[in-house]
Amino acid sequence: TESADLEKALAENDVVLVDFYADWCGPCQKLKPTIHALADAYVGRAAVAVVNVDEVKELARESGVRSIPDVRVFKGGKEQERFVGARSEADIAAILERLLAE
Repeated sequence: TESADLEKALAENDVVLVDFYADWCGPCQKLKPTIHALADAYVGRAAVAVVNVDEVKELARESGVRSIPDVRVFKGGKEQERFVGARSEADIAAILERLLAE
């Protein structure tokens, strides 16, 4: 996902989960199936974007990404949640459900 794609996702969707990752990052690879499962589970309700920090270094830098995986959840274009490291699918789904219900 490039900067313009991310801006488009934020503009077109009320709730957006963004996963900043890298292919060489072990915890990122561990989180990957969870992110894909959430993307499938929330089709039509929330958008899921993945950002490879090696491919879009500028976007990662502008976003203040220090450690990865860096996962952020936006509602109405504003960041509501952020965490670094792997979390369970249930934990992340709970964040999405709460924001979707607001």
